[in-house]
Amino acid sequence: MSEDLQAGSHTSKISEYASHSLDILPPQYTAEEIYRPDVLETIEQALDRLSPALRDLSLKIHSHPEISFEEKYAHDTLTEFMESSGFKVTRHYLGLETAWRAEFKHGTGGRVIGVNSEMDALPGIGHACGHNLIAIVGVAISLGLKAVLTKHDIPGKIVLLGTPGEESGAGKAILIERGGYKDMDVCLMAHPGAGPLNCTGTGPCKATQSIFVDYRGQTAHASAAPWEGKNALDAAVIGYSSMAALRQQIEPTHRAHAIIKGENWAYNIIPDNAKIEACVRAPTWKEAQVLKDRVLKCFTAAADATDTTCTVTLGESLFDLKQNPLLASEYSNIIAKYGIKTIYMEGAIGGSTDFGNVTYVVPGLHPAYTIPTLPNGKNHTKAFTDAARTEEAHNMSISVAKALAHTGFHVIDDDAFYSQSTGKDQTAHPQATVRTKTKFAHGFTDSVLSYLCVVIITTNGNQPSCVISRHPDQA
Repeated sequence: MSEDLQAGSHTSKISEYASHSLDILPPQYTAEEIYRPDVLETIEQALDRLSPALRDLSLKIHSHPEISFEEKYAHDTLTEFMESSGFKVTRHYLGLETAWRAEFKHGTGGRVIGVNSEMDALPGIGHACGHNLIAIVGVAISLGLKAVLTKHDIPGKIVLLGTPGEESGAGKAILIERGGYKDMDVCLMAHPGAGPLNCTGTGPCKATQSIFVDYRGQTAHASAAPWEGKNALDAAVIGYSSMAALRQQIEPTHRAHAIIKGENWAYNIIPDNAKIEACVRAPTWKEAQVLKDRVLKCFTAAADATDTTCTVTLGESLFDLKQNPLLASEYSNIIAKYGIKTIYMEGAIGGSTDFGNVTYVVPGLHPAYTIPTLPNGKNHTKAFTDAARTEEAHNMSISVAKALAHTGFHVIDDDAFYSQSTGKDQTAHPQATVRTKTKFAHGFTDSVLSYLCVVIITTNGNQPSCVISRHPDQA
């Protein structure tokens, strides 16, 4: 069977599964009064009209998967699209071959809404994290805001960054270092995931530190004179095993994982080289650094035990994701209009993102949202690759983009909301405002269901209850 026929079969099964799953969903949220509904209508009309073109754009990127920092096709395709949509485009932005910037300005002055579009795929399994959808969500947010600024004659600027290397290499961190985010008032993006249908969430993500260890020893004949060798592979195995043993004594919310690599190994030669590529994760950057130090002791002690040497290099650092609580509350109220429930986690999910680094330099919002998948078809699986090209996934992405575009507009148009959401008055709002008409209330979620979603706790039989968000200082 051809790959296209297989994909078609999978997407058909996904659609069927989605239709059956609708019967088991919890009750829908109802949106409260929305700020400037006339503007939301403008966004909706613009994105409904552009939806076919955006779907075509998504499928093109999905059909040409490119790994981190090799997103040349996506770079060219997206920049051409943004240029044809009336944006000023800078290709190969800030010295990164596949980064780009598209901006649109209307009037004089006004605030700057930053948006991100990711592009990279995963080795071997394509867009198994749905970055083709992330790309078009960023484009759609930007086009929705452009329609608002022009139709309603509102001064402001939109800056959309094409950010390479999210899966590996922390492209956003590089762009931050080079000044790519310095003119933004807030920054927005969204990420698809698996879970209960018609759900979105604004919980935090873990901080991450990658570690690279290079062990060096001495070759020898493994049978004739093994005592003359210094076994670098043994060092790596001991280091890995020590880290594995350490997992028993780390916090349940912490993670440590690694692989062993080598070159030109043969079973009759004592290996003189071996490498460990490792990663530690924790809910906060500070905790991740403490865990890193504990793991490094495992790796360096292994070199001492085997009389080898080791060189440690710290790789990419991804900070924990600090969701802006007021932006999250605004987004949640708007997205409820489309029958999409907001689910909030108390504590970071298992994944990490370089958008966490962005939230350390500019107020940001990075909601996750569910798309229909086959059972066990979570992110980073081939099943999710198939799910990321379905029409249902596209429609969900457009709904999320509408809500985020309107959230960005609120920042541009409302001085009080801008002041509070950018932190000037945030000490008076340690958590997002609780809706007063029983649409939302503070509570806690229970157990994690998937990459994105969590079990919903209900009160009074059917009233959903959820944590709006934690203040960044509590992360």
